[in-house]
Amino acid sequence: MVENYPYTSGTSLSPVVLFDSVSSGYSGRKVLENVSFQIDEPAIYVVLGPNGAGKTTLFRTLAGILKPYSGRAEIGGYSSESQQARKQLDYLTHIDGMPEGMSVINALRFYANIAGATETDVQRVINILDLGDLSFKRFGQLSQGQKKRVSVGRIFLKEKKVYLLDEPTSNMDPKMAGDIRDLVLRLSKDKVVLYSSHNLFEAREIGSKVLVIKNGKLALFGNISDIKTEKYTIGVRTLGAEEVPNAFGKEGDYYLFELSGPQEVPRLISKLLAKNVQIREVKEMQNPLEELFK
Repeated sequence: MVENYPYTSGTSLSPVVLFDSVSSGYSGRKVLENVSFQIDEPAIYVVLGPNGAGKTTLFRTLAGILKPYSGRAEIGGYSSESQQARKQLDYLTHIDGMPEGMSVINALRFYANIAGATETDVQRVINILDLGDLSFKRFGQLSQGQKKRVSVGRIFLKEKKVYLLDEPTSNMDPKMAGDIRDLVLRLSKDKVVLYSSHNLFEAREIGSKVLVIKNGKLALFGNISDIKTEKYTIGVRTLGAEEVPNAFGKEGDYYLFELSGPQEVPRLISKLLAKNVQIREVKEMQNPLEELFK
């Protein structure tokens, strides 16, 4: 069920995030159509949908990069295109966007200067994200996981009300992805975070609220806990060609495991790692949102 939240201007408390009948896209082509939702409370809101559904377009519209064709997008009562709105949010795109030839510490100092942050803020981010040993390495020399940690650190240099994270764990192995989710959880307490993904398993790991985008429209806005599953099947893809113990079958490159629910996934991963299984990816094979995605 989709809930729409009409908003009357002039109220004493503006929503932190407002999408009011927003249609948006590129070169006159609509990607989002008549999307409405309102966020008033701090939480991690996972924006779920298959590739091409409109998740990135939603983020770019909220960040003021795209101007809506119709409707209103607001941050804290200000139009998303305004400077007042942009000062209240930071946006981590799916591209790292850091200077490849610059050292980590100089890159963070560069962005701190833009954001109005201080050297103290730079050192805080380095300490929290355990970047001390990487400080003087060039960004281009880092591994994928290290690059993502630096990129996450960049957007948390200055405290903001709203953070937009566009698939921050895409193409990462489960351990790296888990580390990034832990960092986001630690750094974003009492903030509004919109975190896009196409993986309901990841959504359950990090968020309490969910927005489902289907074909450019809002298909669901509510609690992740309300999404129930009768059967929970996990697929595990490995780096090597070794057989995976206790799998009940295989679908493509994925070894299949049937569990009672998502709470059993960490224990399964730990057992496989203990048996030297090199895990490349873990995903849900029976997605309860599958019908919404079709």
